[in-house]
Amino acid sequence: MEPPPLVPPSPNRTRSVMQQLPPATMSAGLSRLGWLDALRGIAALVVVFDHSSYAFMAEFRRELMPQFNTSRYGIMVFFLVSGYIIPASLERRGCVRTFWIGRVFRMYPLWAVAVTAVLALHLMGIAEIRTGLGRQSLAAVTVAHVTLLQELLGTPSLLLVLWTLSYEMAFYLLVVALFTVRLHRRSAAVAVTLAVLAAVCGTAGVVLPVSALSGAVGTGPLVAVASITMVVALCCASAVSPALRVFGGVLGGVLALVLAPFNGTVPLWEGLVILAVMFLGTAAYRAEHGQSTWRYAACTAVVVVACAVGSAYRYGDGPHFTRRGWIVAFLLAVLTFGAGLALRRRRVPRWLTGLGTISYSVYLVHPVLLAVTDGTIGRWRRDNLMLEVAFFAVLLPLCVLTYRYIEAPSQTWGRKLEHRA
Repeated sequence: MEPPPLVPPSPNRTRSVMQQLPPATMSAGLSRLGWLDALRGIAALVVVFDHSSYAFMAEFRRELMPQFNTSRYGIMVFFLVSGYIIPASLERRGCVRTFWIGRVFRMYPLWAVAVTAVLALHLMGIAEIRTGLGRQSLAAVTVAHVTLLQELLGTPSLLLVLWTLSYEMAFYLLVVALFTVRLHRRSAAVAVTLAVLAAVCGTAGVVLPVSALSGAVGTGPLVAVASITMVVALCCASAVSPALRVFGGVLGGVLALVLAPFNGTVPLWEGLVILAVMFLGTAAYRAEHGQSTWRYAACTAVVVVACAVGSAYRYGDGPHFTRRGWIVAFLLAVLTFGAGLALRRRRVPRWLTGLGTISYSVYLVHPVLLAVTDGTIGRWRRDNLMLEVAFFAVLLPLCVLTYRYIEAPSQTWGRKLEHRA
């Protein structure tokens, strides 16, 4: 979820929330990445609605979820966008070291603020951290969260939304692995392979327990081995020696391929589909930039969609979603990305690109704000549209501030460090 370089708005004038949304460096809507910002903005709002509807629109949610899983729609759009932009970010830099520097300064500062905030609210008795963490050591929980792989290491996330960042990190490791062995342009083949594996697992009825590896070897040992492996992989992949770079890249890729399918909290087939979807986004990038053909990208999309839908249909209704709701959400997410890609040269409204700019803040800040509302006004049994609207009215200005004073400065520092590196 990496936006193009952005300039924060001037704080000298009092403006409405929409006017305060940060503009892109290029004119609004004309940035070649404006359509990606628009998709991110839409996905962020849908995810926020999905989570806030538990508290303020419970009746409507019960009717909607069996037909359309809003959470899966939002995150699949995010994954497609990440698949499109992340490999491009690495290849534009041409250097694994600067890529990881950019990722660290893009993701960790706001992540640290959000996690610290929810912990502080918990200590003050305002927010309640999800259960399950008490059974694990503080060291294991801390290390797992610092790697951002906590959801793939058998450690529940302090913030519910952090589970998607674990799959993002697995994708980064795979992208770096392919880059170091010079197979990064085989995105379509990787997407098809992962999708077919998901379909095979779904057809064969292969079902693994949640965090299967953690259950077999223990959460603490797995966290220790995975974290050490990840540090070694990142250091080696960023080294000067070509042999070390290949070793580090492959090591990180193997780590991702082991954890994402076999130790995730989603079904095995869905973990593979998530990775396939991100590489589908990369295949679209290849086609647009002449590194592949549109026909090849379209065939890849057909295979990925068919395997994902077939796997979901075969898996049936699960405890967290109905297969109809998942399939509809997935198909709409792919269509949304396709529509954005088809209209990428059209003007995009400034407010929509602005929402995309602050989408990472929206994604991480809204569960903290929900923790506050849960601890104060509680959850409502009946729909209350006014409270739902009020939640968004408070959230968006808050995210403008977190972007301006946390995200934007940290990205600037990251770019300076990249130049020095």
